[in-house]
Amino acid sequence: MKLLFKNIYPGVMIMLILTVITGVIYPLLVTGLSQMFFKSQAQGSLIEKNGEIIGSRLIGQAFTKPGYFHSRPSAAGNGYDSMASGGTNLGPTNKKLIDGNVKGAAEALRKENPQVPIPVDLVTSSGSGLDPHITPAAAEFQVERVARERGMSTDEVRRIVKEHTEGRQFDFLGEPRVNVLELNLALDVVHPMPK
Repeated sequence: MKLLFKNIYPGVMIMLILTVITGVIYPLLVTGLSQMFFKSQAQGSLIEKNGEIIGSRLIGQAFTKPGYFHSRPSAAGNGYDSMASGGTNLGPTNKKLIDGNVKGAAEALRKENPQVPIPVDLVTSSGSGLDPHITPAAAEFQVERVARERGMSTDEVRRIVKEHTEGRQFDFLGEPRVNVLELNLALDVVHPMPK
């Protein structure tokens, strides 16, 4: 019995100590540091309008009205559902992906801009299904529609897109991108949708 206690006691003590360190101390430390140094990101990078939370810089939203830039398709639940994050898990040569998702989206977009090549991010979802960004090419593809619907010049819309185009992080990581929610909010400030 004494030998059993001698062997079990150190294991139980190590488990309890590591539980306190990794389950209590570490999470509190990381939460505290993130609140001190990265408060906006730690709280979800939320965007408020008139005192009401309308979205996050980190999670996409579905925009369907023609006067707004549209996000890339989402495979997360019913669209941009953070509880159902994930891609379609269909490979690029999968017939179901091409026939079901890509062809249908491409046909709708071809009606909008018949002579312009369709950027791939307007017909495919991201790996998480929550991507808040589109490529500058996807934004350019939509400029004429948005300008027409808002009664703006295409040059004015392009200027706003350019102002909201983020470059590569540290000048070498990732690709240039446009946050769709921030771009649409900027458009509403500069030239609200006609009623």
